[in-house]
Amino acid sequence: MFGNIFGKLQEAQQKMKESKERLAGVTMDGEAGDGAIKVTVTGNREVKSIDIAEHLFAADKKEEMEDLLLTALNRALKNAESAWEAEMKDVAGGMLGPLGGLL
Repeated sequence: MFGNIFGKLQEAQQKMKESKERLAGVTMDGEAGDGAIKVTVTGNREVKSIDIAEHLFAADKKEEMEDLLLTALNRALKNAESAWEAEMKDVAGGMLGPLGGLL
């Protein structure tokens, strides 16, 4: 009985590791200001790049750039969160057998 539980735990740990590795290779973007700011993150929610249009570097555009950067970051992170949740749902569903479809 406990051997089976231990085996399932090890299997879950391995699946989680594989999921994190897969998510590290997946990128999602978030944009704001009609593409004036673009943020790219991995499925593990690690920021990989930030691209800011030149016109936003003007002194009078500081507040606009900050607002757009926050919006783009939040959009990218939300996309990454959705990918992460889908991956974890797959892992949990595989662990629970027929009950996994209920998650």
